[in-house]
Amino acid sequence: MADRLGFVGLGVMGAPMAGHLARAGHEVSVWNRTTSKAEALKGSGVNVATSIGHLAATCDIIFICVNRSEDVSEVVHSCLPTAKPGTLFVDHSTIAPAAAQQLAEELKEKGCGFVDAPITGGSMGAQKGQLTVFCGGSKDDVDRALPYIQAYAKRAERVGDSGRGQMMKLANQIAVGGALMACCETLSFAKKAGLDLALAKDMIGGGAGGSWAFDNYGPKVLARDWSPGFSVKNQRKDFAYCKEAAREVDAAIPGTVLVDDLLAQLDAEGHSEWTTAALYDVLLRMSDQA
Repeated sequence: MADRLGFVGLGVMGAPMAGHLARAGHEVSVWNRTTSKAEALKGSGVNVATSIGHLAATCDIIFICVNRSEDVSEVVHSCLPTAKPGTLFVDHSTIAPAAAQQLAEELKEKGCGFVDAPITGGSMGAQKGQLTVFCGGSKDDVDRALPYIQAYAKRAERVGDSGRGQMMKLANQIAVGGALMACCETLSFAKKAGLDLALAKDMIGGGAGGSWAFDNYGPKVLARDWSPGFSVKNQRKDFAYCKEAAREVDAAIPGTVLVDDLLAQLDAEGHSEWTTAALYDVLLRMSDQA
């Protein structure tokens, strides 16, 4: 594999992913709007590009890990003036499926490829190189990207054509919302019932009611540690895409709507940067609504 790699977007997910690529022996250039985040990766063996245009001119595959549909579009359009024909863009952000399809079509017209490859596994998954990656795009483009994605993935597969990676990620976020609700609702009930909260977390989380949320959010609830993790702001962004997609395919997602409404209370209180596990605090303050 001799492709020169670029990585744009070095947040809590992107930074460790770029580091894994470099440690796997690949030639990696990085760029971030906040230059200090790029400079912090120099010890991982990456090159810091002087501009996003310079990165695009010198790389064969450009990985993107930013926030919203419009952010991905901005990155792609900033790269296009200097990108070579045949450049492959691999987007690890969670965006609207329709936006991914549109970018894929536009890039195809310009002789470039696009894979929508949203990720799940949280910040710990990124740090440990244990992410799950849902890849949408042509088989050729996905096959070209997969050997590099393996540097930070425990599982990565093509799930369909352009936009299907994003659609699978939204299905994942619906499951994440339900598991978050189950964990926080259970522990808030246990607290009000006067149960030993740590014992409840361990025993229930270790049985049929257990989940990734119990394992990862349970300790944060016990410590009342609301630092992200995955923030309320980002979870609600993803839920907005879920609700939009549900309307398009005529699917009912009442659980997701409920969790989003409850997280909106944290948003309204100025806690959008807290971890989603703070849903526990919202439920703890509620009384019986029956």
